[in-house]
Amino acid sequence: MLDVDLGGACARFTDRAGGVSTGAYASLNLGPWTDDVPEDVAENRRRLADATGAMLAQGHQVHGTTVARVTDRPWPEAAGAAGAGIAGGRPAAADGQATCLEGVAPIVLTADCVPVVVAGAGAVAALHAGWRGLAGGVLAAGVQAVRELGTNGAPLRAAVGPSAGPCCYEVGEEVAARFDARFRRGTGAATHLDLPAAAAAALRDAGVEHVELVGLCTICDERFFSHRRDGGVTGRQAGLGWLT
Repeated sequence: MLDVDLGGACARFTDRAGGVSTGAYASLNLGPWTDDVPEDVAENRRRLADATGAMLAQGHQVHGTTVARVTDRPWPEAAGAAGAGIAGGRPAAADGQATCLEGVAPIVLTADCVPVVVAGAGAVAALHAGWRGLAGGVLAAGVQAVRELGTNGAPLRAAVGPSAGPCCYEVGEEVAARFDARFRRGTGAATHLDLPAAAAAALRDAGVEHVELVGLCTICDERFFSHRRDGGVTGRQAGLGWLT
């Protein structure tokens, strides 16, 4: 795991190490809707929640731009072991969670997409930014949610976690055309896209004063789950943040 101090909040990015699993992944898989053993995934999520001292607030990720505001604690305390914040099946569709509550940790799950945590005075958000969400403005939506929930114009900080990197993330012309040339390497079928740099630029454009990039590629670094490297059958790591 990698922690980043955001000044009043902590961002955490997990990898595959540790965890409990008797199923397909034998590692710290945090994805409830993968084909891993559900009880093992629930235990991994419970351990993560215990390590942060917070309840996990998660949406059903659909590669969109919706950022949910978490302003109360909707889950019973007993829900931790059963789903660690996922009570009653799939939560509402959202690719980001933002809160001003202590003891609540917004979380997103990734396996090549970009996990981003944004924080300011009294609020924190975790955001899931695949190329669709990134091009659509999910990071600006997340920054707006943090400002609404408690920053009052105070400086914002963000951490951009491990994701598909420009070394490995090859895309077609249609996807490449959605992004500025400064984030593209090569042309045509050999175009590589720098998603972390595009995410950092989007955060700065939205008014985030300090952006820290972890700079690790989930495709070529086997410490991480990768949808592309593993042919779509893989677990999920997390990006999450909580107020400290």
